[in-house]
Amino acid sequence: MHKGSCLCGAVNFTVAGDLAPPDACHCSQCRKQSGHVWASTDVPEERISISGQEHISWYASSEKVRRGFCKNCGSVLFWDPIHHPRIAVAMGAFDPPTGTKLHVHIFTADKGDYYDIADNVPQE
Repeated sequence: MHKGSCLCGAVNFTVAGDLAPPDACHCSQCRKQSGHVWASTDVPEERISISGQEHISWYASSEKVRRGFCKNCGSVLFWDPIHHPRIAVAMGAFDPPTGTKLHVHIFTADKGDYYDIADNVPQE
């Protein structure tokens, strides 16, 4: 069982079972939303329980995806592909230990020009 929350604690979640290895997304949408890089793990919807859903605001960033954040403190928490049985959860929102390591950087061709990726993790 893994637990996490937003900064103010209004939104809490638990994930049953092990976490999938996370990825770090460098696309412009994820960078603009998160302020840098979006690191997340994909969780099957049936394995996550969210309390405080009334404090989540959802932004439709495309016809296929909505992004969830706490409307109280602004914590970026979820990336939800509409009509898919999974949700991506922000790694930074989990209470440690997560028991996982970053396994890939994605959309690296779109990364910001102000940083380098130098951690020897595969890049796509």
